[in-house]
Amino acid sequence: MKILIVDDEKLLVKGIKYNLEQEGYQVEAAFDGEEAVRMAHDDSIDLIILDIMLPKMDGLTVCRTIREFSNVPIIMLSAKSEDIDKILGLEYGADDYVTKPFNVRELSSRIKAILRRATSANPGKSTSDLLISGDITLDYNFRHVIIAGTTIELTSKEFDLLELFVKNPGKVYTRENLLDIAWGFDYPGDARTVDVHIRRLREKIEQNPAEPKYIKTKWGVGYYYKKD
Repeated sequence: MKILIVDDEKLLVKGIKYNLEQEGYQVEAAFDGEEAVRMAHDDSIDLIILDIMLPKMDGLTVCRTIREFSNVPIIMLSAKSEDIDKILGLEYGADDYVTKPFNVRELSSRIKAILRRATSANPGKSTSDLLISGDITLDYNFRHVIIAGTTIELTSKEFDLLELFVKNPGKVYTRENLLDIAWGFDYPGDARTVDVHIRRLREKIEQNPAEPKYIKTKWGVGYYYKKD
C-alpha cells in the first residue's frame, strides 16, 4: 500500500515516513500544496496524510482539489484543535482528522482502519461486486454509486455510510451508532461529524436534499434508509 504524506515540517515527515515504512507501507512525501495535488494524480496512491497549513496552497484547498478527480482516502493533520477546523476538514472531503501533536500509533491505527474499509471489496468485476437496492447500485470495485443510470462519486466515508444504510433498510441509526460503526469506538469526534457527512451524502444522491428520498431523518433519534 502506498501512502502520500503532505507536510512542510520535514522532520515530522521523516518520522512518520520511518514508522510507516517499518509497518510495510511504501511512503512518498510532498512539502507544499501544489506538489501534493500533482502527486495525488498517481493512481497507485492508496491514502493521503494531509496537513492543513501548507505553502503555495493550503490543505483544505488541496483536499477540495483532489476530490475533483479522486476519492482516495484523506486524513487531515492540523495544529489547531477547534471544532470548526474539524468540520471544515470534513466539509472539504476528508475522511478523518488528527490533531497535532499526535501519537504515531494512533495515526497508524486510523490508517489501518481506513485502508481496511477502502479495500474490503474483492478484485474483479462480477455481480457480487455490486449491491443493488431499487434504483441505487453500489459498485465496490470503483467505490461509487449509480442512481437511475447516473454515476456519482463518493468519498470513502460517504460510501461506507451509504453501504451501511442500504444493507439495513428501515433500521434507524443514532448519530452515536454511526460514529462508532463508521469511524470506530476510539474516534474523538462528535455527532456533528455524522451530520456533516449525511448532509454531503444527501447533496450527492438526493434530487432534493431538503426532502430526501433515500436517507431519512427520524427526528430526535437518527437516520435510516428508505428503500425505493
